[in-house]
Amino acid sequence: MTHIDQVPTPGAPLPVEIGVKAGAARTNPFARVFDELVRFAQSRSLFMLHYCTGCGAVELPPAMTSRFDMERLGIQPMVSPRQADILLITGYVSVKTLKRVILTYEQMNSPKYVIGICSCTVNGGMYWQSYATAKKLNDYMPVDIYIAGCMPRPEAVIEGLRGLIENIRTGRADAWKDYYRRYDYYLGNQQRLFGADWQTPTDVIAEARHYDLFGPATLGAHTALLEQHQRPLEALEMRIEIPELMRRRSRSDQGGTAQ
Repeated sequence: MTHIDQVPTPGAPLPVEIGVKAGAARTNPFARVFDELVRFAQSRSLFMLHYCTGCGAVELPPAMTSRFDMERLGIQPMVSPRQADILLITGYVSVKTLKRVILTYEQMNSPKYVIGICSCTVNGGMYWQSYATAKKLNDYMPVDIYIAGCMPRPEAVIEGLRGLIENIRTGRADAWKDYYRRYDYYLGNQQRLFGADWQTPTDVIAEARHYDLFGPATLGAHTALLEQHQRPLEALEMRIEIPELMRRRSRSDQGGTAQ
């Protein structure tokens, strides 16, 4: 039953809600068909940035080239995170390298997907007892597909990519959303590993609001700690120091002073 306060007065414009609320069901069948078409196109056109952190990288050339031919699946290499869809981590990740991996991941546009190759990305592998190696990659960023092995053969790499393609086509490859919804959790793990003053130039909280993924777990004690020491990026001063030019400038300045 409609409350009397909610009944519009005669001549008043009817309230119109623009867009679809998060979690609301799509009732238009044509909209669902369009969504399926978009997901199919995304699954068949993927740019992959392979971050060769370990020995699993040696399996990529045969997976890319003519024998196994990764490009027949619609996947091709990309050298820039700005245009990449997949971040491929090929082996163990040291603490120093993990900082660059996180920075690369945050620079990628969404939706974005992470694949961890080799046992090292799952549990540290043979480096599980090393103080300088990160053990579980999904503690620091969401991972869509793990391809276990030491090292996995190209057939296993292709099979893992097929699994990711199927998840994208069916709308199940949404692990990237978890990074925005639970950013405080991932940031806390990063701070425990890198130190309390860890920061990246990416404003993840603003991106969470942009993608309508801001939630109660986005902010917390670790994001509050980040706000205490975070500083905006400053442009680097460009300076060219050539000895001969510096000497001429010094003589010119001295001559001008003497006059």
